[in-house]
Amino acid sequence: MEATVDELSEAYQEFVAAAAAVVEARGQSGGEKNAATDAALEAFKQRWELFRVACDHAEELVESIRQRIGSECLVDEATGASSSSSAALAAPGIKPISAVRLEQMSKAVRWLVIELQHGAGGASAAGPGGGGGAAAAASGVAGQHGHGGVDTRFPEDGAQ
Repeated sequence: MEATVDELSEAYQEFVAAAAAVVEARGQSGGEKNAATDAALEAFKQRWELFRVACDHAEELVESIRQRIGSECLVDEATGASSSSSAALAAPGIKPISAVRLEQMSKAVRWLVIELQHGAGGASAAGPGGGGGAAAAASGVAGQHGHGGVDTRFPEDGAQ
């Protein structure tokens, strides 16, 4: 993470220096376009692109960390490993599930979403009122996989 921060900081400093060089070149030329201002503008454009790349890289790192933290929090909530007791107070009737089971359910949901996205073009079975296409597509997906998106090794899910 420190390397990413250093990369972003260095790219920013170079970008600012290039911007200052453009202003200086314009000032020395009296606002006229010449080789020095063109070179300064080209350097500025390159530094701008490098700065954008560094920003994109930092954004990807932050998003990756955010997703990892979110997943860890979700697993903690589901397994009851959370240090705070607020989760237990919020849903007293729901038993914690194992992290493995949570991952299996998450994969099943992801597959259903993918299948629904691929079948969304012709899956409108609800008619003019709308809203039934997803249910029809989901039941079609469940039929394709043979287990309705629920792992039959876990009979407690049948009631859900």
